[in-house]
Amino acid sequence: PTPKSPLIFTSSPALHPGSLNGTRIWRLNFRSCIVQLYSYTENPEFTTNRRCFEEDFKTQVQGEEWLELEEDAQKAYVMGLLDRLEVVSRERRLKVARAVLYLAQGTFGECDSEVDVLHWSRYNCFLLYQMGTFSAFLELLHMEIDNSQACSSALRKPAISIADSTELRVLLNVLYLMVENIRLERETDSCGWRTARETFRTELSFSTHNQEPFALLLFSMVTKFCSGLAPHFPIKKVLLLLWKVVMFTLGGFEHLQALKVQKRAELGLPPLAEDSIQVVKSMRAASPPSYTLDLGESQLAPPPSKLRGRRGSRRQLLTKQDSLDIYNERDLFKTEEPATEEEEESASDGERTLDGELDLLEQDPLVPPPPSQAPLSAERVAFPKGLPWTPKVRQKDIEHFLEMSRNKFIGFTLGQDTDTLVGLPRPIHESVKTLKQHKYVSIADVQIKNEEELEKCPMSLGEEVVPETPCEILYQGMLYSLPQYMIALLKILLAAAPTSKAKTDSINILADVLPEEMPITVLQSMKLGIDVNRHKEIIVKSISALLLLLLKHFKLNHIYQFEYVSQHLVFANCIPLILKFFNQNILSYITAKNGISVLDYPCCTIQDLPELTTESLILIYLLHPYPSLNGQMLVVFKSAPILKRALKVKQAMLQLYVLKLLKIQTKYLGRQWRKSNMKTMSAIYQKVRHRMNDDWAYGNDIDARPWDFQAEECTLRANIEAFNSRRYDRPQDSEFSPVDNCLQSVLGQRLDLPEDFHYSYELWLEREVFSQPICWEELLQNH
Repeated sequence: PTPKSPLIFTSSPALHPGSLNGTRIWRLNFRSCIVQLYSYTENPEFTTNRRCFEEDFKTQVQGEEWLELEEDAQKAYVMGLLDRLEVVSRERRLKVARAVLYLAQGTFGECDSEVDVLHWSRYNCFLLYQMGTFSAFLELLHMEIDNSQACSSALRKPAISIADSTELRVLLNVLYLMVENIRLERETDSCGWRTARETFRTELSFSTHNQEPFALLLFSMVTKFCSGLAPHFPIKKVLLLLWKVVMFTLGGFEHLQALKVQKRAELGLPPLAEDSIQVVKSMRAASPPSYTLDLGESQLAPPPSKLRGRRGSRRQLLTKQDSLDIYNERDLFKTEEPATEEEEESASDGERTLDGELDLLEQDPLVPPPPSQAPLSAERVAFPKGLPWTPKVRQKDIEHFLEMSRNKFIGFTLGQDTDTLVGLPRPIHESVKTLKQHKYVSIADVQIKNEEELEKCPMSLGEEVVPETPCEILYQGMLYSLPQYMIALLKILLAAAPTSKAKTDSINILADVLPEEMPITVLQSMKLGIDVNRHKEIIVKSISALLLLLLKHFKLNHIYQFEYVSQHLVFANCIPLILKFFNQNILSYITAKNGISVLDYPCCTIQDLPELTTESLILIYLLHPYPSLNGQMLVVFKSAPILKRALKVKQAMLQLYVLKLLKIQTKYLGRQWRKSNMKTMSAIYQKVRHRMNDDWAYGNDIDARPWDFQAEECTLRANIEAFNSRRYDRPQDSEFSPVDNCLQSVLGQRLDLPEDFHYSYELWLEREVFSQPICWEELLQNH
């Protein structure tokens, strides 16, 4: 099976929106971003929003519709709506908020097609932002978060439903629609819209009016929800909005690549050899061999006696078999390398390890997926010419190579000198030349070196100038509560895991999807079941995308920020939790049908809903893996058998990351595992970037001390603490603060005085100076 819809991580579609085809693709991407906001249980509220708008609109405008008004009249009506939001009555305020939500949803009652709805939704959201709607709804959101009455009411209820979060859902819907409509760019946008977009990005990124950045407010909602103090929070909408705000303020993957190129240029580093995004896009997913192809080759192949003189043909056949055999594990394509007892025991032990770490459900048997029933084809397989990635070599790899060569041929070393090659044979010269040609200095290497210099010479180097970028502002705000944020996100991810069962102590993530009245018919139960599964998938998608964006941006901003977040993810058992998603029938999971297309927005607002049947359920979901943080931890949780089964999924990016995860732990799995999985090793060689001196395929120097990594972890942790303490914990009276001993300089300093100080200056002189006797002799003796 082939996943049909990848996750949308980029900040803007990689296309030309001005063209007809580009406009259509852009519209599909935009629709997919909006459709995940609403659950099917919320569909009746579309009519409620329309009714609230029409009742209010008729009292203000006579004989016209919204689409018929001039822009000035539309602005005047929006200003009136914002004025009517400032009422004491909670019920009246909710009706006005619903009217604003109807505008943000595209005034679908006056549209004839989905295209019109999406167009007017975007137009209305820009208009609402220009009139100050976002600030008004942000204040209302603060009020609802601090509403202790709603929290205590939800805590007393035995079962929480969608009715308990009505006000919050309306506010979050408006904020999400505004963020998503303004965030996505088009070449046809006017200058005013482009200016509004940049202003909005700045408003979300930095603290304004003595308030924290918007992302930190949403993070606080997540922690409050997980602590049990606010179980009625619509957590799916909060996570979706948090993901899109982080993507809008920090940038998506394409913007991140541009920032990386810019930062390397600022540090004086050579440009990147390739664009990683384009390399991954050009990768083709490997496919299992088809029966027809194998049968035809076996029938047409000459007898073995005639193949003895045809070494080239034999080598070609072996190459084809090696490249396609990464899927030959426990299925009908398997012709050799049967699973060893060690691997089977490792798989079962891995399940017990995950269950013990996460305290999840009972152990499920690892049943191999059934063979595909798709029609067989004899499509020929195209093989790539060369490796997709340019190899990399670190400076210390060159130094280590020269140290070993000098000890062998000369008998002494020259430290970090990589230029002197006297006394070494010619092949060593050529090797050093090749290594230097592929030398790669990363941004992290420069940052670590700068940190070491700042720690050694804090006074001579002076205070570090840290640019106030959106990423830096976000890290500063998250720093002291970052462990709680990571634990909260992983708790929600655990509750949304497809193999998790409900427990008494687990959090309830279904508060914004369960109706007030439970279904009474089989069809209603099926619809609710699909809605619940869809709800969980969107939550998993939001959290995984959010964590991935944070890790990548923090790694670019400063490597120790990335390591700090990574450590807390590891401490919170993130690795076994992610492996739990793969420890199942992964093919069935990614092709699960958990959606009803006719109930998706905006289709449900334009067309009359047909009678639902079990055949109308469609949703494609793609799971993206996380890159692991530590190869030894993956070995501890026995992840190799689980990850190998994920290679059966025909998706190039998923295969690439799975092979990366396998590569970093191959040296710790032992010689027998590598010998039994040579086809997987070949796939790693073909798809994953290599470092020339990395012995990932052999691990000779590691086998003797496979777990000697605790010292490195302790050193890294100490460096992270020193970095956070030096940059963010600056006491006012530091022992390293310089002291000004010049009297003229001290008296000439300008002090920030209150505005009304000059009114009471004479009184202050009389009280603090003239009326206080000064004993100059005692003062001089003390000093």
